[in-house]
Amino acid sequence: MTDLNLYEYEEALYEKGVTVIAGTDEAGRGPLAGPVVAAAVILRKGAKIEGVDDSKKLTDKKRRALIETIKKEALAVGIGIVSPQEIDQINIYRAAKEAMISAIKALKIKPEYILADAMMLEEELGIPTESIIKGDQKSASIAAASIVAKVTRDEYMIEMDKLFPMYGFKKHMGYPTKAHIEAIETYGICPIHRKTFEPIKSIIREKLL
Repeated sequence: MTDLNLYEYEEALYEKGVTVIAGTDEAGRGPLAGPVVAAAVILRKGAKIEGVDDSKKLTDKKRRALIETIKKEALAVGIGIVSPQEIDQINIYRAAKEAMISAIKALKIKPEYILADAMMLEEELGIPTESIIKGDQKSASIAAASIVAKVTRDEYMIEMDKLFPMYGFKKHMGYPTKAHIEAIETYGICPIHRKTFEPIKSIIREKLL
């Protein structure tokens, strides 16, 4: 059943004459490895996608089914990726913001308005923006972006699992599970690990002592 409450922000903007609305969200703030990936999605006016919700509430199978529907129902989809190396240089908050900005800029249609998950982007993009706390639970456009970002990042981590199978990226997607931390302690870090994140910093420090 479609949660019509997820369309309240979009409907309010439609009533004001705004029709090209981009929702944006990111995936991958918490992992110890891999990039942060953001997506921006412009849904066509009136689109109601069955099952769209915060990506964290959905199974992998459901997300993968929904991403195909989202791409069909969207006027445009943009992706932004910030590497682990850049995350280490600028911190994860700024990296998430840069990924969102890149995703918006990658859209083939310029949005009139942006609905963002807990991020202000108006100063950087010059486009009116509403920052919505837990936006992926409140806006269909943001929820759709959260699904695209999550599936895109997961696909990347599955590919990295083939290159670095000893870490188990396919299972935990780079998040700090017990098995992942034990693998880092055993094998050290690989090129996609975030060196400035705990507990990696502690492990590196201990090896230097």
